Amino acid sequence: MKAIQIKAKGGLEHLQLVDVPDPGQPGPGAIRVALHAASLNFHDYGVAMGMMGGGPDRIPMADGAGVVEAVGHGVTQFRPGDHVVSVFSPDWLAGMPESTNFGRVPGDGVDGYAREAVVVPEAFFTRAPAGWSHAEASCIPTAGLTAWRSLVTDGQMKSGDVALVLGTGGVSVWGIQLAKAAGCTVVATSSSDAKLERARALGADHVINYKAEPEWGRKVVELTGGHGADHVVESAGTGTLTQSIAALAMGGRIGLIGVLSGIEAPVNMHPLMFRKGVIRGVTVGSRADQIAMVRAMDATDIRPVIDRSFPLEGLADAFRYEASREHFGKIVVEW
Repeated sequence: MKAIQIKAKGGLEHLQLVDVPDPGQPGPGAIRVALHAASLNFHDYGVAMGMMGGGPDRIPMADGAGVVEAVGHGVTQFRPGDHVVSVFSPDWLAGMPESTNFGRVPGDGVDGYAREAVVVPEAFFTRAPAGWSHAEASCIPTAGLTAWRSLVTDGQMKSGDVALVLGTGGVSVWGIQLAKAAGCTVVATSSSDAKLERARALGADHVINYKAEPEWGRKVVELTGGHGADHVVESAGTGTLTQSIAALAMGGRIGLIGVLSGIEAPVNMHPLMFRKGVIRGVTVGSRADQIAMVRAMDATDIRPVIDRSFPLEGLADAFRYEASREHFGKIVVEW
C-alpha cells in the first residue's frame, strides 16, 4: 500500500513515497476506509517541517476523505459504500475538549491520511456532504470546521451581523462563504488586490488592502457605518490582533486561530474592554460540530474553493506551494 512518510525532520525533501503494510480488515467498532484525497493546512506543514508534533516515519495529513470499504462488528454509523471525511480531534466528541493534547490527532500524534487506506475506530470519521467530491470533502475537517466553530458554535452568528476575515487562505475563504450563507455583511482583508477581487466575487461586501490601509481596523468600522465587526476570524495571529480589536463592534468576538504573524506581541487591551469584546481561542472543533457542519452543507449550495490539486507523490510540491502563500482557498492532494 502506498503512503507518504516523514523520514526525517527539517525539510520537505524528507517526505518519501513508500510501501507500507495493508491495514487489513476492521475489528469491532472500527471501519476500513479507502482514501482518495487530503487537504493541506498550516498544521500539516508544521509537522512536515519538524516544527511541531510528528514522530518516527510519521504518515502526515490530518484531513482525509474516501469511501468505507468494510465495517467491524458493532459499527452503527456507517456501512460499506458511504462517502466519509476524517475528524481532526476524534476524541473530542462534543462540548468543550477535555485536553489540549494533540496525541491522537491524525498526522501529528498518530499516523494521518497520506495513504491509500486506513482502519480506525468509527469516531475518526463522519459522513461527507452528499454529492461532494473526495477533494471537496477533505477541505472540511481543519479549515472548514475552524471557521464553523469560530462563527457558528462559539460566535452564534446570525443574519445581519458583520463578519471580518483576515487573508484568503482556507479558513478565511470558508469564513466568507459561511457568513454570507448566514446573511451577514462580510469584510475581507488581503495584501493582494487580485485576491480581494476574488473575495468580492465570492461574496465579500467590502474588501481592504491592509498594506494600503495600515489602520484597517478603523476602516472596517467606517465601511460598516460605524458598527464594526461582530465576528473576527483572526487567522493571522498577534501581529494583527491590535487592528482586529480596533475593528470590533460593541460586544464583538474575536476567534483567535492563526499564528502566521506571531504568537507574542504587545497589545493595547483598553479598546477590547471598552467594546466589551471577547477573544476566544479556536483549535478546530468537535465531532458534533463537524456533523452539524456537514448537515448545513447538505442544506446549502456552498462548495469549498480549491485552488490547486496535486498527486499524492507531489505532496512536497503541494507544501511548497502552500508556503508561497500564493493560493486562494484550499490546496489538495488526490489519488
